[in-house]
Amino acid sequence: MKLLQLVYCSQPFGYSLEILSAILIASRANNRKHDITGALICRSDIFLQLLEGPEQQVKNTYEAIQKDDRHINVYHLLDQFCEKRLFPAWAMKDDPVKTWMWSREEVSNGIVKSLSKAEVEEVFVKLSREATIFNF
Repeated sequence: MKLLQLVYCSQPFGYSLEILSAILIASRANNRKHDITGALICRSDIFLQLLEGPEQQVKNTYEAIQKDDRHINVYHLLDQFCEKRLFPAWAMKDDPVKTWMWSREEVSNGIVKSLSKAEVEEVFVKLSREATIFNF
């Protein structure tokens, strides 16, 4: 079965650990119901998320995110069909932005929007390798 992978970035509005926790709890419950897996890379200045699953379910989830007032400046980065999930065991893997990624200044200057599709994909491929290693 072909699966859709969709990646977007946004700015968190009112970011706190409590808000992030609420997003993750709701996302994991909703994603399980709709056969969606993925990862959310998060920091107070950026959300970068990959959703993967049945095409219509992923599109519906992305539409809901675009309407969610906890996200501002939602920007679609990539969608592609794939045969295999990057995060099959994760209804929503969460990960703080690693220091090897981008500084706050780079994010503010729009580095994420300038990434190629291959660079966007590589961010999540690296994260999926870590998730596999540490998923006991």
